[in-house]
Amino acid sequence: MRVLGDRFENQAAEWLQRRGWSLLARNYRCKLGELDIVARDGNTLVFVEVRARSDRRFPGAAASVDRRKQLRLLRCARHFLQRHPELATGPCRFDVIAFEPRQSAPGHQLNWIRSAFTA
Repeated sequence: MRVLGDRFENQAAEWLQRRGWSLLARNYRCKLGELDIVARDGNTLVFVEVRARSDRRFPGAAASVDRRKQLRLLRCARHFLQRHPELATGPCRFDVIAFEPRQSAPGHQLNWIRSAFTA
């Protein structure tokens, strides 16, 4: 399963870089959780959660970032900023990149949710 997750995270990272974002960290882990991607979009520090679903019978990938997951991401982001205080001076946001199965074609559709939730 991790191989599949890595594939979607790689696709998301490439998609962000093509848009001119600077990737600062991938798979940042601490005792509080994990941040899939930490990047810069202009002067904004963005914490990106990458989610994927392969079966339409279950709630969508974006819906899986529930309040509990959001709180975990917030705590982990706080930890990241404490470890990197030089990055804590500007604006931050939380985005979600969700890969959903296509309706009538093979593969997945990338859906970017900018400012998916706030602190």
